[in-house]
Amino acid sequence: MNHIELRELDDDDLDAIFEMMRDPEAVAMAAFTTADPDDRATFDAWIDRQRHADAVLCLVVTENGGFAGTAAAFTVDGDREVSFWIARHAWGRGVATAALRLLISREPERPLFARAAAHNAGSIAVLTKVGFTEVSRNVDFAPGVGREVEEIVFTLVPALDGI
Repeated sequence: MNHIELRELDDDDLDAIFEMMRDPEAVAMAAFTTADPDDRATFDAWIDRQRHADAVLCLVVTENGGFAGTAAAFTVDGDREVSFWIARHAWGRGVATAALRLLISREPERPLFARAAAHNAGSIAVLTKVGFTEVSRNVDFAPGVGREVEEIVFTLVPALDGI
């Protein structure tokens, strides 16, 4: 496997992140995205809020030093959640699994939660491989696919924490 690292996000990453998050195949897999992934002004406002929020850890995933995606930890309704978005050129090579392992090793708060669209087999496989287990399901409107989609909520299994 290639060398995977997490680093601080900087201004030079914004174009790559925007392009990654508007890839139609990735948007369909993520499902719960912005209504218009091509709206740069909305993206810029959102990423600026994330970068300046005290409770958000927003990192860039690198593979052999090059951009491969993002990983984040944030709080929603009192629960600490993690997420990852991997650029399509890095899919299927273990980048997401390695990045998520690095992220959970840096994130001290427990329990940790994560969410994935039920049709996103790749993300579900990554989450379970790292030790997350399903705790609930719900159905909500997913702008990335333009319809209601089942979402699975996961939590990190304490016995496997830190793998």
